[in-house]
Amino acid sequence: MSAKTVRGLLPSSAPIRFVDESGSAVKAPAKYAAPPDELLRAAYRWMVVGRRFDTQATALTKQGRLAVYPSSRGQEACQVAGVLALREQDWLFPTYRDSVALVARGLDPVEVLTLLRGDWHCGYDPAAVRVAPQCTPLATQVLHATGMAEAMRRKGEDGVAMAFVGDGGTSEGDFHEALNFAAVFKAPVVFFVQNNQYAISVPLARQSAAPALAYKGVGYGVRSEQVDGNDLVAVLSVLRAAVEHARGGRGPFLVEAHTYRMDAHTNADDAGRYRDDEEVRRWSAADPVRRLETYLRGRGLLTGEDVEAAGVRAESFAADLRARMNADTEADLLEIFDHVYAEPTPQLREQRELLRAELNAQES
Repeated sequence: MSAKTVRGLLPSSAPIRFVDESGSAVKAPAKYAAPPDELLRAAYRWMVVGRRFDTQATALTKQGRLAVYPSSRGQEACQVAGVLALREQDWLFPTYRDSVALVARGLDPVEVLTLLRGDWHCGYDPAAVRVAPQCTPLATQVLHATGMAEAMRRKGEDGVAMAFVGDGGTSEGDFHEALNFAAVFKAPVVFFVQNNQYAISVPLARQSAAPALAYKGVGYGVRSEQVDGNDLVAVLSVLRAAVEHARGGRGPFLVEAHTYRMDAHTNADDAGRYRDDEEVRRWSAADPVRRLETYLRGRGLLTGEDVEAAGVRAESFAADLRARMNADTEADLLEIFDHVYAEPTPQLREQRELLRAELNAQES
């Protein structure tokens, strides 16, 4: 591999940024184009809805309506940009923390929360919406995304797969295997690392000695980039370029977004045991929703009425979610046999009838 080729794989020395923490525009590198204004306005509306959805889901957990909820508050720029960079025919492979991304993809929020509610399936039809089930095991979805991307490539489809993964997931063997396979076969897949600084309680410095996680792609021949993950404009710009790189047959692309998980790992975690308030306050100053709002207002792309309308829409969204999540679901115990095999075996049919007879006996 020539020195020029290697340089072409390397990420920028500092995260790409279009907008600083104050909401002011900064000079961005010429190799990335600013997203269309209307797309930025749509992103803002979804980020407001996503922030409210996240707050409502957290409250539902405290009320016992969800078994667990991994908040993504503070990561809305990543969640929304990842979805808006894709087309309808593209596939999304999310982690357990990417509920806001699924909502922005247009999925029913009740279906999105079905898994976290403790119901028996992922809540939605993955094939219909081209969104894989939210993945709890670290990094397994990265291999799934690579396999789907390679399948689309072999079938001649104009599709891209995007795999969301956390910083902790980049330490898993599955992540490295996926990068290697994708690079060798030029699979149209984008690996999107949301580096929120902690793998549960393990800080980034204890996970990797690399100058940035984006550099992990270089050794496999994967074009890589790093971006300010709280700058929606930058994240969307870089991801759009990464998706078109993959769609154009030039192989996979790795993007690392530097962001922060404002809340605890889940409702079962005490983040105060491993991080201090000053760190949280420092990252709060880089809030992605406020930053984008200030930027759009400054450019005349967002008015006070627009902000109010976005808030009203978000409250309506949360109210509908709250009402439907507070309704008890009725379980059909015989359903456990429905999706074991495409064609039930004689043993399963026998077991189903035994359970049916027992249930009928209890009712009589």
